[in-house]
Amino acid sequence: MAMTKVRPGLSLFNRASKALPHDPVCRDSAVIDWAVYIDGQRVVTESVADAVRLVRDGELFVPTDTDSPGFVWVGLHDPDSAELEKLAVLLELPALAVEDAIKAHQRPKLERYDDLQFFVLKTVGYVAQEDGVDAVETGEIMIFCGPDFVVTVRHGAHGELASVRRRLEADPERLALGPASVLHAVADRVVDEYLQVAEGIQQDVDEVEESVFSPSRTNDTNRIYHLKRETIQLKRAVGPLAGPLRTLCTRRMIPHDIREYLRDVEDHLARVREQVDACDELLNPILQAHMTQVTVGDNQDMRKISAWGAILMLPTAIAGIYGMNFEHMPERDWTYSYPVVISVIAVGCLLLYRGFRRNGWL
Repeated sequence: MAMTKVRPGLSLFNRASKALPHDPVCRDSAVIDWAVYIDGQRVVTESVADAVRLVRDGELFVPTDTDSPGFVWVGLHDPDSAELEKLAVLLELPALAVEDAIKAHQRPKLERYDDLQFFVLKTVGYVAQEDGVDAVETGEIMIFCGPDFVVTVRHGAHGELASVRRRLEADPERLALGPASVLHAVADRVVDEYLQVAEGIQQDVDEVEESVFSPSRTNDTNRIYHLKRETIQLKRAVGPLAGPLRTLCTRRMIPHDIREYLRDVEDHLARVREQVDACDELLNPILQAHMTQVTVGDNQDMRKISAWGAILMLPTAIAGIYGMNFEHMPERDWTYSYPVVISVIAVGCLLLYRGFRRNGWL
């Protein structure tokens, strides 16, 4: 990737004699990398402003059989408003789209501003939390796609685009198709991450399903609710993207070859949506089955308690009768009264135990 190291006091949008085109950016906010591509080949410039000027002045144009125009690709990660506004002035980006890119927290959408497309995608990641439970974390990627430039603005820790850039640079024919090739590559990367997260959630749903229907009693209520919440979080990222992707395939600025690739991405997105919907629908009966098992288990416990209570009630009742100390009780003066009463209590408790045992209460 063509990147510039920025030292204190230097600007990314002006020439800097000490700038090193292949060093990573060192700054407190965004990590910025940029490159100029002509006929699928990368050309290094000292600044973004140089790249834009050279492309628009035609100085980088190299006549070939395809005569593909050059374009600038600028990537930003969590940029501050000042930096993004400078880039907006340089590339004449629409103010409303820039405001959305700064604030983030947007729904997936596709907006058109004259010959510029503003595309918003949700990025997702399935990461382990401190309590050991996996959670869906989301971010965003905003793409400004113009005739001779593409700007990717990434918010969050997920959806890194360095590998996307390297993969595209290894395929000059694809990159020669212009900014639309970057648009497709980013969308494809994001949807691939959807697939990975959906697979992770599917695996967790299968595990909790196996746990719920296992012979042993489990307490999976919290985990089921957590999976339900994470599934809904993924649906919020995946669901709204279908419309913008479908619309993007019909835009005139998208080459025919890229439209085919975008349709493939749309098919993958449809697969993710089906998988997420299936997980969401499956969690409902799993939760109902688990709650039913909890209720059945509670009923079994109550029956055991009731059975033992009935068994203990018999000696308590008999002992209570003979504990009233009435003066005229014939059994009190009988020599065998005590062993007879104890035998009656033992036989009665045994019969009650056998009866409850036979009925499955004990």
